[in-house]
Amino acid sequence: MTSQLRLSSMVQSFFTQHLTKHKQVSPRTITAYRDTFRLLFTFVQNKTSHTPSEVEIQELDAPMILGFLDHLESARSNQARSRNARLSAIRSFFKYASVRDVEHLAIANRVLAIPNKRAARPMITYLTRPEVDAILAVPNRETWLGSRDHALLLALYNTGARSSEMTGATRGQVSFGSTALFQLHGKGRKERTVPLWPQTARVLHRWFQMAEGDDNTLAFPSIRGTALSADALDYLLQCAVKKATTTCPDLAAKRVTPHVMRHTTAMHLLQSGVDIAVIALWLGHESIETTHGYVEADLEAKQRALDKLTPASGKVSRFKAGDSLLQFLAKL
Repeated sequence: MTSQLRLSSMVQSFFTQHLTKHKQVSPRTITAYRDTFRLLFTFVQNKTSHTPSEVEIQELDAPMILGFLDHLESARSNQARSRNARLSAIRSFFKYASVRDVEHLAIANRVLAIPNKRAARPMITYLTRPEVDAILAVPNRETWLGSRDHALLLALYNTGARSSEMTGATRGQVSFGSTALFQLHGKGRKERTVPLWPQTARVLHRWFQMAEGDDNTLAFPSIRGTALSADALDYLLQCAVKKATTTCPDLAAKRVTPHVMRHTTAMHLLQSGVDIAVIALWLGHESIETTHGYVEADLEAKQRALDKLTPASGKVSRFKAGDSLLQFLAKL
């Protein structure tokens, strides 16, 4: 078997067997990885004049991968986070290839050794409670669309759900009882159950009675009965935000997206004293390190910590190094 065929067959089995059947990754991950390899093989073709089916695994060495990553930043204006996401897809393939093709283990190891580029972590954007209340007050609950939008936005805020989790949700995922619950199907086919506030439960129960349907009916369908797209959810949120600026002018300075609503849920839970580990479960974070970003963004918590510090009384003298070695170190 030639190396060309090995590479071609490995790429195909990587997607059809390893990712889909063995790892059972989400369709969104498949799409992201697919796009990465489309870009990579196009780049290699431009560099070598070899079509993707002709590319040998020896050509996908570390210098070629590094050149591809540089191309993403220079020609496509990708930021460090996008670059690292592409590199993650490539690493995943080479981990797979290193087991399937030990002949090229050295090449795989050199590619796997390529480090991520450090990326600046942007400060998390979130809304205040008055801003959320202003947005939720916009929909006209006397109409079908208004009732749906109000119930959808309130559920989005209560659960901290991702766009795809909310637009694809069915009525059967909501259970009413002594404690109302919303079962969410998250990334990587992971499921979690989030409790609903009494107000959210009442609004959803009233909305389901108005809309009618069974457990398999979409919880928040379009007027045609189909699932809302991510763009449609973002659009209805933008419309609500625009109208809410008349009563809450501060909203005009913020770019509010469904993901900002997710951040808002986390921040409000944190400010209410909910443990960060519980918030991680609430949001469906695989690692608590992801949730820790909300602690860093909580300015109110920082101010409370600062208020607890008692200013030192009296004059504070400057430290003077007495030892020659300490003097040397102090000058560094």
